[in-house]
Amino acid sequence: MKVAVVGAGAWGTALAKLLVDAGRDVVLWSHRGEGLREIAASRRFESGLPGVELPLALRYETDLARAIEGRDYVVISVPSKVFRSVCLQMAGFKGVVVSTSKGIEFETGFTMCDIIRATIPGASPAALSGPSLALEVARSIPTACVAAAGDAATAQAVQALFHCPTFRIYTNTDLHGVELGGALKNIFAIAAGVGDGLGFGDNAKASLITRALAEMRRLGVACGAQADTFSGLSGLGDLTVTCFSKLSRNRTFGEQLGRGGNADQLLANAKSVVEGFPTSKSARHLARRLGVDSPIIDEVYAMLYEAKPAKVAVRDLTARESKAED
Repeated sequence: MKVAVVGAGAWGTALAKLLVDAGRDVVLWSHRGEGLREIAASRRFESGLPGVELPLALRYETDLARAIEGRDYVVISVPSKVFRSVCLQMAGFKGVVVSTSKGIEFETGFTMCDIIRATIPGASPAALSGPSLALEVARSIPTACVAAAGDAATAQAVQALFHCPTFRIYTNTDLHGVELGGALKNIFAIAAGVGDGLGFGDNAKASLITRALAEMRRLGVACGAQADTFSGLSGLGDLTVTCFSKLSRNRTFGEQLGRGGNADQLLANAKSVVEGFPTSKSARHLARRLGVDSPIIDEVYAMLYEAKPAKVAVRDLTARESKAED
């Protein structure tokens, strides 16, 4: 299997390593020529995957056309804000394109596979999602994820591509639901981090995760997804790890926000992308358009885009009118 991994951040590099270790022919692409040359020379990516040695067989490329030429699969792992522009450069590719990026395009409400479908007409879109911290995957710590596609054959092909003893892959044909779960969990991870920054305990976080799951399912079903999908790896699984882990960028960002940090300054100083920031804007817009109640998303948006103090956001969230559990 010949694979191009597009995006040499921590997640893309971890997946490239995993695929090489599984015996795949892999080329890793990045537009950052100098940074890629440093990684290739040292076989290390210390800022993203500390202590991990990259395999000798992994090849590197800064020309996107050359990177995808003759490949059977393209795995895209770039920030959601540049996803469309990267896909447009691959418009002629015919093969399976796997999104590992998580987000919702604000202008269209598209998930990443919607963008693949719109920009790479000859491709078969799929998504890989689940509770998968890049550093743990790169260190070969057991992990389970879900490969999703609109048809079972494509999902099974992606399953076969990634499945190995330390990376167990399940399949799902609810592509939209899997992608929405992976995108929305980043918003709720920011909320969980805010609670950590305010000094809240396990009761608060467990309550948040439970209600976040209900909110995620409610919005997902309104978008046409299947309710059961959100109880799986890309819903509950990814939500749990992202809300609890010290390795979670979104949770860490939220913790800093809860301690009194300014959102714009925190983003400017962030060493990696905080996907929950743009996704909160997209998800709030989507929820309002569909008439879906989204109180946690609304409060995260208010903290990030309207400078609402964290303590006020929590008060307004918990002081809402009582209701039956859904």
